[in-house]
Amino acid sequence: MSEHTSALGFATADDGEELARAELYGLLARLWMAAPDEALLGQFRVAVTQAPQQGAFLEAPWGALVAAMRATSVDAAAAEYDALFQGVGKPEVFLYGSFYLSGFLNERPLAALRDELAALGLARDETRGETEDHIAAVCEVMRYLIAGDDAAVCNLERQRRFFRAQLQPWGEKLCDAVQAHPRAQLYAALAAFTRAFLQVETQGFDLLER
Repeated sequence: MSEHTSALGFATADDGEELARAELYGLLARLWMAAPDEALLGQFRVAVTQAPQQGAFLEAPWGALVAAMRATSVDAAAAEYDALFQGVGKPEVFLYGSFYLSGFLNERPLAALRDELAALGLARDETRGETEDHIAAVCEVMRYLIAGDDAAVCNLERQRRFFRAQLQPWGEKLCDAVQAHPRAQLYAALAAFTRAFLQVETQGFDLLER
């Protein structure tokens, strides 16, 4: 990872920086789950181009994501999302951790994730068709572990353990796959920002262990 990466200064749950982390995980969850709608695109049209967290490492990928969101439309974003992640039969790019960890869907990594979610008191939303190892679902769990009210599970140690086991081992592999796809435009920018954010998170958790 780049030596210019700025580590996060983890703080209390009500600290502004922690809330910014939670909001970023929430944004990633939203964008990886489905193409942006007009309301979300409208928010990016007035979004500041300065990164939502301190540290120059996120500035360029955030600015590129804002620019990509402003350059697309609802129809174009939906067409790109469908071409990359939906498709008939096998999608062009998988969004599930099990695929990157084992080469197959619904394998042992998913079972391990389900065990960890059960230990956290969390269960799958049965209204959604995606399994728990979808990148959006994993980001949503991280958001909860940062901003949730249950201090027994919503704390730095739980965040670190979950991130290390369930996101760090494969998140950047997903970003590689998206950025390598010739149809990726908006989602190439999202993948670049996701990669940078995961690298910042990784360094922040590294500092906690020293």
